[in-house]
Amino acid sequence: GTMLFYDNILKGVEKFAGKNIPFENVTIDWLKRYEKFLLKDKNYTTVGMHMRAIRAIMNNARKAGTIKESKYPFGKDRYEIKKGESKKKALSLNQISRIINYSDGNETTERYRDLWFFMYLCNGINTADLIKLKYANIVDDEVCYIRQKTERTSKTIKEIRAVMTPEMKAIIERWGNKPVKADTYIFPYITGQEDAIKLKLLTKDLTKRINKRMKQIGEDIDIPGITTYVARHSYATVLKRSGANIAYISESLGHSDLKTTENYLASFEKEEREKNAKLLTNFGE
Repeated sequence: GTMLFYDNILKGVEKFAGKNIPFENVTIDWLKRYEKFLLKDKNYTTVGMHMRAIRAIMNNARKAGTIKESKYPFGKDRYEIKKGESKKKALSLNQISRIINYSDGNETTERYRDLWFFMYLCNGINTADLIKLKYANIVDDEVCYIRQKTERTSKTIKEIRAVMTPEMKAIIERWGNKPVKADTYIFPYITGQEDAIKLKLLTKDLTKRINKRMKQIGEDIDIPGITTYVARHSYATVLKRSGANIAYISESLGHSDLKTTENYLASFEKEEREKNAKLLTNFGE
């Protein structure tokens, strides 16, 4: 994933400034011009991703002595990376109920709808972790797993435990691999023989297929923007709005600390404030 990310950044940089760019060319002015170039068809969130990747490379160059501190372009009174406001969407319990009760009579639609619902119930698990679940991950009626995203980057490895609800069991029974053996993957999307690139591509493909079906469902029931990310956001927000302890939400999401969870949940507050603000003038007929 990191390789593909940097490969994409490199293509953007080369499109702007050509190949084999000397470190000394990457000045404050260069970064400002690159930002302007990117903003022609990208938002500030994407621009930030590009700039953080370039900064990481420049940090390595500074550490290696390739560039002097005086030539380092990032930081206060230099080039500061702007933060784009990510638009996170979380659904209400009523909306989730409408989604899981939806059917167009198409088996494929129902499969991806159920996978999305499983992701929501399984502590907002993402696709990369979902497809790697084995029956061995089910211990004492809980799904136990370690997030791939933090497995190699966090000092403390946190195991996530999601209680197996009747709905999750029904989804596994309907769509899961048979026979049920400890070393068998729960869902039939990988064999375990894939290399890192193949696994990444399969994950992206499954995410794309789930999102495509969820978009169709959303259009039919007037709930736009349903994605696999929304399953995770909704899991956290439904718990918060129901009064669940922040520490519990943090642990169940696999976050490294409470601050991460607080920042994550705070991104949904504007949506709640806007909804409540409308109540002030809901005069009716």
